[in-house]
Amino acid sequence: MAVFTPLSDAQVAAFLEKFDVGSFVSLQGVAGGTENSTFFVTTDRRELVLTLFEQGEHAELPFFVELLDYLDEHRLPVPGTIHDREGIALHSLEGKPALLFPRLPGRHPEAPNLAQCRALGDTLGRLHVVSKRFPGHRPNPRDLNWLQVMHHKVLSYLSPADQTLMKDEVDDFESAFTQHDELPQGALHGDLFRDNTLFEDDQLGGIIDFYNGCTGDLLFDLAIVINDWASNDDGTLHPERYNTLLSAYQARRPLTADERELWPTMLRMTALRYWLSRLLVVYVDPPAHDLTPHDPERFRTILNARIAHGALPLPEVSA
Repeated sequence: MAVFTPLSDAQVAAFLEKFDVGSFVSLQGVAGGTENSTFFVTTDRRELVLTLFEQGEHAELPFFVELLDYLDEHRLPVPGTIHDREGIALHSLEGKPALLFPRLPGRHPEAPNLAQCRALGDTLGRLHVVSKRFPGHRPNPRDLNWLQVMHHKVLSYLSPADQTLMKDEVDDFESAFTQHDELPQGALHGDLFRDNTLFEDDQLGGIIDFYNGCTGDLLFDLAIVINDWASNDDGTLHPERYNTLLSAYQARRPLTADERELWPTMLRMTALRYWLSRLLVVYVDPPAHDLTPHDPERFRTILNARIAHGALPLPEVSA
């Protein structure tokens, strides 16, 4: 259960009095999640999500509020924050920063079908077009600079072959990215795995959990999605899901020539990003709570598949 700070019905009922959301009916802790305490809250008027932030840089929370509100204003399916009667979204509850959101419909797709891939590709393309004009700024905390610094912390835990693999990949990324101008920039979700989406059948009900949100290369965000949504169990790319998602995305935002050239490299770099971040949790910085870390091996497998097979051809953009 991902409730690290318990709340009573009375505490939440009093908290809700600041908002125009109706009267408290019930409270339910939400299973899943690794960082924050999350609750489903029912009032006599609507269904809500209450999140307490347990760790991370609390000073960055205004960025996430501004990003979610910006995307919500542009009619993207995200949970725009609920502001109180004074226009304030970010509050404190039980000594922790707290945000209240509408509860969006749907479930996480465990094995996305082509209609769901098409819906996500279309929505991510729209999000990236809109996010290019987002005025906020938060540097990508998991970009190439992070890889360069942090990969040294896990090398001693790896086999000699994996040490060489990781060091060679970082060197290749440095070389590849210095040969190109800056890629298209904008606000990113930063962690758009299947379990951060909600679907009702084939309808995308919402994109959630923006707490890895940042600004940076839009291609980085797209590569994270493809590595999760379009990878087979052996790490190879699933051609139909790959082409469906990327075709829908490019109908909204065609990739530039530089992005197309760097695409195979970015797929490898984002695979290494998750292999490394999961290794860090296992060996260097375990979670504060008694939780089972994600398996790093999944993204080592994906990285090796990208090295062995490259990327599938990008679908052509219709005129």
